[in-house]
Amino acid sequence: MHSAAAPHAPLVQVGKADVSAEDVLAVARGNARVEIGPDALAEMAAARARIDALAAEPRPVYGVSTGFGALAVRHISPELRAQLQRSLVRSHAAGMGPAVEREVVRALMFLRMKTLASGRTGVRPLVAQTMAAILNADITPVVREFGSLGCSGDLAPLSHCALVLMGEGVATGPDGVEKPAGELLAAAGIEPVELLEKEGLALINGTDGMLGMLVMAIADLQRLFTTADITAAMSLEALLGTDKVLAPELHAPIRPHPGQALSAANMLAVLKDSGLTGHHQDDAPRVQDAYSIRCAPQVAGAGRDTLAHAQLVASRELAASVDNPVVLPDGRVESNGNFHGAPVAYVLDFLAIAAADLGSISERRTDRLLDKARSHGLPAFLADDPGVDSGLMIAQYTQAALVSENKRLAVPASVDSIPSSAMQEDHVSMGWSAARKLRQAVDNLGRILAVELTAASRALEIRQQADSGGKVAPASAAAMAAAREAGVGGAGRDRFLSPDLEAAAALVASGALVQAVEQVTGPLA
Repeated sequence: MHSAAAPHAPLVQVGKADVSAEDVLAVARGNARVEIGPDALAEMAAARARIDALAAEPRPVYGVSTGFGALAVRHISPELRAQLQRSLVRSHAAGMGPAVEREVVRALMFLRMKTLASGRTGVRPLVAQTMAAILNADITPVVREFGSLGCSGDLAPLSHCALVLMGEGVATGPDGVEKPAGELLAAAGIEPVELLEKEGLALINGTDGMLGMLVMAIADLQRLFTTADITAAMSLEALLGTDKVLAPELHAPIRPHPGQALSAANMLAVLKDSGLTGHHQDDAPRVQDAYSIRCAPQVAGAGRDTLAHAQLVASRELAASVDNPVVLPDGRVESNGNFHGAPVAYVLDFLAIAAADLGSISERRTDRLLDKARSHGLPAFLADDPGVDSGLMIAQYTQAALVSENKRLAVPASVDSIPSSAMQEDHVSMGWSAARKLRQAVDNLGRILAVELTAASRALEIRQQADSGGKVAPASAAAMAAAREAGVGGAGRDRFLSPDLEAAAALVASGALVQAVEQVTGPLA
């Protein structure tokens, strides 16, 4: 059950300055209250005065006294302009499919409110203040999965939100139950907004949906890249590999990719004081570990560098005031193409590729742990009695299915474009679609790493039970203990396995695994 933002909830104030990714996460996921600062209210009022002046002029101004898109050629008389804004929102709220997640809707509403507060859109302060009130009352417009092409902004998703601002459409309240928006606004004491010139357009003409999902994906992937370094280190240890390949002098000094050095340092920290590493020259000598072990920092590091680029793009978009037309500081109102989602769409697609590859190398390590011919003394499938027991055989099947799906999700959405609006909008970004599939890819990656955690933990436990010449690294032991406490079972006879895997996935998703390991290693990158 959801609860409305309480008076003691964290407060995010939106002013003329940029909002941060942390602000977006606080509102979208942390139920923070929002407030518009006095500087922003004054800027909005000044810009609105300019729009009012233009509305009074006889010459047509796009979005103020004309239609939209391919219909922009028609000059709209003053008595029809309020109807124009209502019609715009109603007709553009044309989404279909399942409702998107509450956190996505809160993020896109907050980001659109941030742009309104910039004073570049020309809407009245009342519009942004009403949006803040809706967020604070924990009223969430029902936004449908399909409808945005990622150009002219996320038109359909934002229109579903704007419809609620008008007291129309459907939304969920603090209890999560879907109801008519007018009922929810009335119960919260919020007066619906009657939109004036340009205000409907300003409410729907932004990249806020895809940007909100990008910000959340970055936060999730930061945790998952650290998790992947932990599980990779545990797999290396369970396979009696060498940690010499992680030495700092083999990374930044001779191949200066920052992410690679960070991943290698994380793995080295997890493996500190392990008695199991370095036995690759013992019973079955091998000169080098397999690529999935030896190249783990290179692959994860490339993903980290991709993530850093995505953060740069997100920070730029967070500083943007995306609308068309915009009110410039000198008072001019100018049309533009800043609503095009290409900059955001590209990095959303790029992150899906990185997530797919990180999951792919994780699955290869898991398979190696389960293969008696390549696991250096571990039982087949880590089973208690191979043949009678199947161990983690089918857990790897599940992991492989998730990896395969992530490969399909890595196909870029942003390379596609389907013209719309009678060829006026003849090139679109598909950024919303890129964001939606990235969310699924990130969820899948968490489950993939959870399977590796389950396998590596069981393999290390088997090593300990066999007393095979060394103790598990303290950080790995902390990860194993966290997994057991979360409900991930250890070595032993076959049992109903799905609950173990779900428990491991929850441990990864919550960040508790990283926290447990950092109690030993100190902060990891």
